[in-house]
Amino acid sequence: MREQAVAEYRETYRREEIPANYRGLVHLCFTFGSGIAVVIYSAGQLDQVQAAQWLTVPITLLYANLAEYLGHRFVMHRPVPGLGLVYKRHAGQHHRFFSHQHMELEDIRDLKAVLFPPVLMVFFILAFAFPVGITLSLLFAGNVGLLFVASAVAYFLNYEILHLAYHLPGDSWLGRRGLIRRLRALHTSHHDPSLMSRWNFNITYPISDLIFRTFRGSGASPA
Repeated sequence: MREQAVAEYRETYRREEIPANYRGLVHLCFTFGSGIAVVIYSAGQLDQVQAAQWLTVPITLLYANLAEYLGHRFVMHRPVPGLGLVYKRHAGQHHRFFSHQHMELEDIRDLKAVLFPPVLMVFFILAFAFPVGITLSLLFAGNVGLLFVASAVAYFLNYEILHLAYHLPGDSWLGRRGLIRRLRALHTSHHDPSLMSRWNFNITYPISDLIFRTFRGSGASPA
């Protein structure tokens, strides 16, 4: 019954949520092309980075891991006033399109159910990464702001590539990588409807899950 429900929902989603002119490859190229361009530009503007300024990179990555965790746990899995569309797209659509028993996309157009919409990529860069980077440049130094932007956008791209890898066939080039297999197992358990609202909210690396005790190994027994 669950297999049939997933198959039926996928057909409904493809019919009602994916525009006829949608091109998965264009979506993929826009996400990574624009993100890589921002990282390269920001890195290229660095000038005589001092040792202490390099600390911006690990601090930004840890901050991004926490933001990923909090956003996933408290916005994508709980309806929040004003952010209902995010909840609907993730819990109401993504988790119905992919269950723990049916994790693989079947067509390149299914990327619509995996990648963040292009408008959110633009919003993330223009409304978050750049403003925060400019603020840090004014408060500390230009290098700090540039390192923040480069690190934040690089983390976003890392999120997207890992999440995509989890929904590719397990025998794909990415799917066969050892680290990907282990992280994919954690994400697969998160897609179990009985577990998704309690465990494994980090999509990338389970740092915040370990801190907040919401980490569940792929071989653990259901609680």
